[in-house]
Amino acid sequence: MPFQTETSPLLETDHLLPDLVALRRSLHSTPEVGLHLPETQRTILAALEGLPLEISLGKGLSSIVAVLRGDYGGPTVLLRGDMDALPVQENTGLAYAATNGNMHACGHDLHTAGLVGAAKLLSGLKSELHGSVIFMFQPGEEGYGGAKKMIEEGVLEATGERPIAAYGLHVAPGPRGTFMYRSGPALAGASELNIKVHGKGGHGSRPESAIDPVPALVKIAGSLQEMLASKFPTFDPVVLTVTQLKAGEAINVIPATAELGATVRTLSFEANERLRIHTKALAEGIAASFGCTAEIEWHVSYPVTVNHPDETAEAATSLKKHFGHERVVESAEPAMGSEDFSEVLQRVPGTFFFLGTSPPEVDFEKAAWNHSPEVLFDDAVLGDQAAALALLAMRKLTPSG
Repeated sequence: MPFQTETSPLLETDHLLPDLVALRRSLHSTPEVGLHLPETQRTILAALEGLPLEISLGKGLSSIVAVLRGDYGGPTVLLRGDMDALPVQENTGLAYAATNGNMHACGHDLHTAGLVGAAKLLSGLKSELHGSVIFMFQPGEEGYGGAKKMIEEGVLEATGERPIAAYGLHVAPGPRGTFMYRSGPALAGASELNIKVHGKGGHGSRPESAIDPVPALVKIAGSLQEMLASKFPTFDPVVLTVTQLKAGEAINVIPATAELGATVRTLSFEANERLRIHTKALAEGIAASFGCTAEIEWHVSYPVTVNHPDETAEAATSLKKHFGHERVVESAEPAMGSEDFSEVLQRVPGTFFFLGTSPPEVDFEKAAWNHSPEVLFDDAVLGDQAAALALLAMRKLTPSG
């Protein structure tokens, strides 16, 4: 059942919920990964059919940009939903679980269905809109840089002028129907670290005739955590997690090289740059002490997601007014996950918030988290998700908003 809200034509989503749930479950059962999502794109286009939208498709990716022009002139607002899944084998036991080796383990199926719902709500209010809405259906959020690619293809200029505000939403395990927001840095920036240590290969029985890069790499891996504790303040947190160690193929051969891979999360550009400099110095110094050399690659994947203070405050006020203060809470601290909606927020003021979606039978404090093959999301929230996005657009595009 949908959650109860104040009486308002915008919030009357009971009639939409069955179709949104069916859409979400269809998407969930046929997940696609990356930038090219042909089946997902076809499904969304069918769901949007009949709405008064100007639709364009991406050239280098399976994106959809749908523009709704209100009956009155005015500014543009952008609403975004990501569409891609993860290469995760689903283990939820749901009747509509995916069986193709991929999974909507991050809830993007809800994001997409919710954005379709917002498009339907706002299309029904076209005669009241003083401006336009861009609905940004984005593939490739999970590490493929889809947002930046859509920006390069012109999503921010889809109406002929840049949006004055942009909004996005992400579902997560938590109290069902509770919106969570935070001003300023809300999600970490993500970088990838790769370190390759070069030595001299040889026979495993004669280490004295080789220069083994493995001990140097192991020392570097352990020292990275010690460096974080001594070089970085707790009020500007940094997360560096070594996730890959690679060296050699044969057990009796000392390899010539050994490699390390790590994911890095920071909440400021300054912290990211300091960490890059310190990591390079540490790796090169340790490698040299073992008679090796170190090659460091540092790739910034996504910038920090920074919510605009004024937009966030106004959005929170609007959500509280319509959903109740008890259902809209401020997050105490930023999350160290990353989001490429940050690319949009670098160019357009706006905010990105969360919606708790744990099913009522699941203890959300113990629930499997996003990206788990066992994570569960309750699609009963789709009506409120659609209404929340539509509300934020209406706030900007109606004289009394």
